[in-house]
Amino acid sequence: MQGANQGQVEELDGQFLHIGIVQARFNQDITNALATACIAELEALGVTSIDHVMVPGALEVPVALQAMAERAEYDALIALGCIIRGETYHFELVANESAAGVSRVSLDYNLPIANAILTTENLAQAIARQTDKGRDAARVAVEMACIMDDLAADMDADMSDLADGFDEEDQEDNAR
Repeated sequence: MQGANQGQVEELDGQFLHIGIVQARFNQDITNALATACIAELEALGVTSIDHVMVPGALEVPVALQAMAERAEYDALIALGCIIRGETYHFELVANESAAGVSRVSLDYNLPIANAILTTENLAQAIARQTDKGRDAARVAVEMACIMDDLAADMDADMSDLADGFDEEDQEDNAR
């Protein structure tokens, strides 16, 4: 929602991140603007390792994201596309299936994916959102990559503490 209060985020630092972008070619003027804004924001956040792949349309985005996720070298991925309502049910099909596919890849690979596949009623709405949503996708990808890294570090520390506790208990058992 435009104008929504997104809350305050601390300073984001993406200098050590590797980010992948999958861009749908359909509605290319819009998706190119999304990509331009996204890449500029990633670079402003310090990201220098960016891979950018083009696919035909929004329905092809999830399979390309999956191929990138399987490489296990990305800290986060970004989905870019634009679906504009037409006169048929096809809009709902493409919007729902592409969004479900993006979410499925993210959950299956435990990998953050910023979904910036626009779904709009008309071209004017898409144009109004293309720059902000491109920037937002970059910020979400960097923020989520940092959060996931922090969560993994916390988990490693917890496991280390747990292992240390077992070692002490094992020593006490062996001393008896």
